[in-house]
Amino acid sequence: MDTVAWLLDSDPAIRWQVLADLTDAPPEEVSAERSKVATEGWGARILAEQADDGLRDGGTYRPGWIPPERDGFDAWSATHFSLQQLVDFGLDPESPQARRAIDRVRENVRWEHAGEPYFEGETEPCINGVALTIASYFGEGGDRMAETLVRSRLSDGGWNCWAEYGARVSSFHSTICAVEGLRDWQRAGGDDPRATETVEAGEEYLLERGLFRRRSDGTVADPRMTMISYPVRWYHDVLRGLEHFRRQDLKDPRLAQAVELVRGKADADGRWVLENLHEGSVLVEFELEGFPSQWLTLRALRVLRWWDAA
Repeated sequence: MDTVAWLLDSDPAIRWQVLADLTDAPPEEVSAERSKVATEGWGARILAEQADDGLRDGGTYRPGWIPPERDGFDAWSATHFSLQQLVDFGLDPESPQARRAIDRVRENVRWEHAGEPYFEGETEPCINGVALTIASYFGEGGDRMAETLVRSRLSDGGWNCWAEYGARVSSFHSTICAVEGLRDWQRAGGDDPRATETVEAGEEYLLERGLFRRRSDGTVADPRMTMISYPVRWYHDVLRGLEHFRRQDLKDPRLAQAVELVRGKADADGRWVLENLHEGSVLVEFELEGFPSQWLTLRALRVLRWWDAA
């Protein structure tokens, strides 16, 4: 089975993106496949997990069964990361299923941080960046989150979720979440005269480091950033960074090494292996670490298609 056929033998969340990004299928065919995300497979399963109070697994950022003293516990089954997943799936934001789910979130869901309404955000840039992407995708504004991100950028151009506790050096992880969120907010019509300069500084932070190297000496900042993962959650890696710049259509030459790193990871069948799974409780199981990944193959192929285009 060739790679595209293998990718099409999957969930609607993957199939419609393969049709749109790799085969240039007619818009009506793409739209018909995309509409299935709300009613079939992974998307329908995550939608069905929402309670009447808008929550999934009893919590906003973390499941309700995790006690407060385990605040850093990795778990992905609560509301925030479930919404991030629905955005990745490409759930039609105007579908009845999406509107019902988002109405419940807007009316009921509050952050554990200080009880803030979900679409107003809280304080950490990695959280606000992802939530701003979600708000922008579903037409829920997000201006307050954008304002918080603009104000919380550090002097080196990026962000760090520990800044409120004294951190003064930016993090790849916090920065990719923030720049994704701000760009998505701008694409959705968000307008703040400071936002463009702010997000460009964040992108420059990533570009200066080639997406995975220290600016000071060029060494690899963290080997895990060279390992491709999905779902990405709040973590940065080279493929996530390349996907961001693909969406911006910014072919900066400083991305070339990251591109070739990703290109070199293809196996003999032209597929990419899941190298790093961010483990934790989930609502939907996807793929196994160490095995070919349809998600990563889709993401890698569309990055390479973009980069290699004349």
